Amino acid sequence: MKLDLTHRGVVHAAITVIAVVMALYHMWAIAFGTPEAIIFRGTHLLFALVLTFLLYRRLSSQEGLPPSYLDYLLLAVSATPILYLFVNYNYVVNRIYYIDDLSIADMVLAVVLVAIIVEATRRVIGWALPITALVFLVYGLFIAQLEPMRLLDQLYMTTEGIFGIPLSVSATYVLIFVVFGAFMERTGTGQLFMNFAMALTGHTAGGPGKVAIVSSSLFGTISGSAVANVMVTGPISIPLMKRTGFKPAFAAGVEAVASTGGQLMPPIMGAAAFVMAEFLAVSYGQIILWALIPSFLFYISCFATVHFEAKRRGLVGIPRDELPKLGVVMREHGHLFLPALVILVVMYAGYSAPMAALAGTLSCFPVAYLRKTTRGFVTVRNVIEALADGAKSTLAVALACACAGIVIGVVTLSGLGIVFSQFVVGLAQETLLLALILTMAAGIILGMGIPTTPAYIIMTALLVPALIKLGVVTPAAHMFAFYFAILSAITPPVALAVYAASGLAKSDIWSSGWAAVKIGAAGFIIPFMFVYEPALLMIGDWPTILSSCVTASAGVLFFSAGLQGYFLTHAAMWQRIALVTAGLLLIKPGIVTDIAGAVLFVAVFGTQWLSRSNAAAQPAAE
Repeated sequence: MKLDLTHRGVVHAAITVIAVVMALYHMWAIAFGTPEAIIFRGTHLLFALVLTFLLYRRLSSQEGLPPSYLDYLLLAVSATPILYLFVNYNYVVNRIYYIDDLSIADMVLAVVLVAIIVEATRRVIGWALPITALVFLVYGLFIAQLEPMRLLDQLYMTTEGIFGIPLSVSATYVLIFVVFGAFMERTGTGQLFMNFAMALTGHTAGGPGKVAIVSSSLFGTISGSAVANVMVTGPISIPLMKRTGFKPAFAAGVEAVASTGGQLMPPIMGAAAFVMAEFLAVSYGQIILWALIPSFLFYISCFATVHFEAKRRGLVGIPRDELPKLGVVMREHGHLFLPALVILVVMYAGYSAPMAALAGTLSCFPVAYLRKTTRGFVTVRNVIEALADGAKSTLAVALACACAGIVIGVVTLSGLGIVFSQFVVGLAQETLLLALILTMAAGIILGMGIPTTPAYIIMTALLVPALIKLGVVTPAAHMFAFYFAILSAITPPVALAVYAASGLAKSDIWSSGWAAVKIGAAGFIIPFMFVYEPALLMIGDWPTILSSCVTASAGVLFFSAGLQGYFLTHAAMWQRIALVTAGLLLIKPGIVTDIAGAVLFVAVFGTQWLSRSNAAAQPAAE
């Protein structure tokens, strides 16, 4: 193959080499033990900054061009503060934080690193998070009147700022799971998920919509990104939905909601779940247990919504002869599920989540080699590109975590978290529901332009303590914030997953956005459910857990039926209201509300059964 020695070609080769080395470095660290915190997290950030200034131009319209002199200058400048910490490592770890004064070099390089992180984050994910960080810096300096030297010490010379827990999670967990997702993609697993979903549900009423839900939930749990999920599964599922009669806006909404839910879906979930595990000092397996029932309820709701909408509109599935056969799919490609099973087995054998992800990653290509149908994916070039893709896909999370570290540093040093918690508690007047609504609104607003992980981190610092103070159990408080940080991706006016799906469906963005909210409506109620009934997080005794799961499942099913206006047959307005009310009553924990919800449902069910029976008997009477 002819070498491309042009500027663009050399830069492309350098990016690939650096990205591959970045992935291999983190894999080595997981296998043989991570270095000291500053070294490991600093190296992770250094790789991310270097790749960012090579990949992203100053303006988005300049993407695709090779780096300019300014980009190379910023690249060199970005490396300087981190290399300074490495060279002076003994000085950094032996000084007494907040007591020993910083040198002029320390302060200058601290300012440089903060500025560089803000600019790099802006290039990768836009202005929202950098502006948030700058607002917090202004608050710290001019309102809380923090001493500039102490603030720079917190942000740069400790592990309580830029190099804090968020960046640690990105370095320890996120990269290896993203690399795992890239390896799965490169071995054809994305197509397996789609074919598996089509064979399973494609022939049913609204089949393509159900295909989107099943495939997006499977793929989303390894990608951790709603937008990436839409762009992988959407090009196939959205045209299929439109072909069978779904409106373009509804098709876009289904894909956006299903893809967003992937971050809620065990066994892998999104990056914020790993942050939660670190914050709560629990195993990742515990996070999976907490997330299991809520994610199940979320997808029951999505599935039911598509089914009832299809029945209401008289839509059928795809003819069976046009669908892949489940037996053939599993025989030819079913072995590609094995890497995901490897992760679960290794994790529940007692090893750490990163080690499990490493084992799953290393098994991808050997597993693909097992069958002739997937052996063609096993090439050196594919392995290299998978490593590079994984590293490059981590940049947004790495920089978002570093930028969020600036926010956390200010919050911690200024005591803003305590002040804000007191404000929320005072505003709520000891009313938990009002505090939950305020937290929900904050999560949706924060998440509009900020990725899930930093949105959750900021909510954890500012809002979660208030919920805990009002009596919410700690796991439920964190899961509540986690959910609404994720659901912002489908909440207008800034709904990134909807934007991506709407582009594929060629539909109106606002229509798609409201369709997504309607399809995912139960997802906005589920967090309130597990706050008031922690049994839905598998906290408590098994009889309570099982009964709560059953009534909540029925509740989201009836709620979806009421919103779509169909259960056994088309629902009259009073029946729709009764179904929605029954759903909400069943969702709310308590024997009285459960009985009331059941009575309402029986009334609707009985009248619909009679009307359907009468309609079926009418032709015979004639």
